[in-house]
Amino acid sequence: MLASGSQDGYIKVYDVEKILQVGLDFQRPPQDLIEQRCTVRVLSDHNESISAISFHPDPDQQMFLTGSYDCTARIYGFDKPGNKKALRIFQESEPIRDVAFHPSGRFALVGTVHPTLRLYDVETGRAFVSANPSDQHTGSITSVAYTKDGRLYASGSKDGAIKIWDGVSNRCVQTIPSAHDSTQINSVVFSKNGKFILSSGKDALVKLWEVDAVRQMMYYAGAGGQGYTPFRTQAQFNHNEEQVIYGLQSYISLNITKFN
Repeated sequence: MLASGSQDGYIKVYDVEKILQVGLDFQRPPQDLIEQRCTVRVLSDHNESISAISFHPDPDQQMFLTGSYDCTARIYGFDKPGNKKALRIFQESEPIRDVAFHPSGRFALVGTVHPTLRLYDVETGRAFVSANPSDQHTGSITSVAYTKDGRLYASGSKDGAIKIWDGVSNRCVQTIPSAHDSTQINSVVFSKNGKFILSSGKDALVKLWEVDAVRQMMYYAGAGGQGYTPFRTQAQFNHNEEQVIYGLQSYISLNITKFN
């Protein structure tokens, strides 16, 4: 399944296999045809723009976690057509920038415009924060991500820092200050083995970091070498992590480069 969120607060769930079939049947299928044939669910429970969607790690659960500028994170089930309301709502005091499911599916990580990162128990709705206030960012949180085993999670912020957190104690164990030349961090994501972090920032660079040594391995100048992008452009590994996908600031197409 594929899910998309929009500024109108709507979330749409699509059947990927049907999208591929429509692509085979039509060289350039019209958008309304994709909507008609491939849309599985339409959810309109949020009141503001959708900022983030994270699928439950167990595909059999058929659930995802969403974040919105209406200051709520919500869990939806899409296994039945009648499920159009959130199964659980986590109320924040600030607009939400990013969310991530814990690999167990038992916890939800929520980053907001506020610098404090919160972890929610999915069943009880109880929120947890680091016991040490100095662990927190000093600017809005822009990106959050877990390792595959949940041992660590990472956060990026407008303060320009990347923080690495212990997934059990909820304490910050490492900080990379000025990771992107003091510009905003746009995205952070772990490699499958949890040994590396891929990040992007408003300095228009994509960087690869070694987690244990907390050192930069390499970088890629993927936005025309201009040294700054006004967009919140994110970077991702491809399926086998041999390549990185990053959107150029002046092009609609994606730019792919090998990192090994």
